[in-house]
Amino acid sequence: MPSKPRGITTRRFALSSLIGTVLLIGCSTDFDDALREALQERIDDSSAEIVSIYFHDLNTGDSVIMNGDVRMHAASTMKVPVMIQVFRDASAGWYGLDDSLQVTDRFRSIVDGSPYALSIASDSDSSLYKRLGDMASVRELTELMITVSSNLATNILIQKVGAPRVQHTMRELGADSIEVLRGVEDIKAFEAGMSNTTTARDLGVIMAAIALGDAANDESNQAMLEILWRQRFNDGIPAGLPPEAKVAHKTGLITRINHDAAIVEIADGRRYVLVVLVRGIDEPTVSDTLIADLSRIVYEHVSRTN
Repeated sequence: MPSKPRGITTRRFALSSLIGTVLLIGCSTDFDDALREALQERIDDSSAEIVSIYFHDLNTGDSVIMNGDVRMHAASTMKVPVMIQVFRDASAGWYGLDDSLQVTDRFRSIVDGSPYALSIASDSDSSLYKRLGDMASVRELTELMITVSSNLATNILIQKVGAPRVQHTMRELGADSIEVLRGVEDIKAFEAGMSNTTTARDLGVIMAAIALGDAANDESNQAMLEILWRQRFNDGIPAGLPPEAKVAHKTGLITRINHDAAIVEIADGRRYVLVVLVRGIDEPTVSDTLIADLSRIVYEHVSRTN
């Protein structure tokens, strides 16, 4: 296994200690109590089976975590850990972001090594399928993986960096329970109960690591933020915010699952991490509206504080 890239300082203990302090102290504040009550009222008015929320103000330390340790299918939010590994490896000199990989739609199941193919019909991006057999840069594949949630780009990159190494890096960053086991559409693995899963808390820790500059070196952290800012699916957390808010985020959507994990910067420069995981709503537009409403509630509470 490659050593940890040079120039990266992991503040796992410090971040975990901060979160623990906030949970013990911050949740007794009027701000946290009021925010929790407002969020719960909206959740109770929804048809969701369960909603998990992780909110952490990066300036004040205020924090609200609701069902934060409930494990759910990660859907495409697992692409953020893959991106972090790509940038860490590139910064360590294992390859360059402008190095090229062959575009293929053939991969092997983690269950028994049998081959399977991705389908354009189940992917949110079709552009890469027109280039099968051609070459694409690591940089371009990473952009497609995040901004348009390309499953094909994701599997090509996971094939490059290795899912076990991605999970190991998440543990280093303090995400203690997220499971990044495989690429997308590995049906044999799915049927065997081997799926990528996460909790709101773990996604919050991962997004905070990017925001605080702990996920990789400074140049890589900034590059990852910029990619997340270019996210094209904005019906969740961004939809609940005013136009001047800046949102670096990644969504995840599969049957009856809708997630959004974000770093939000409001007009006065203050920043917070917000993760909303929703399970049990059939219609994506309904769960999008729920996520947007919860985002709006958080923003209104944050913007009222000094």
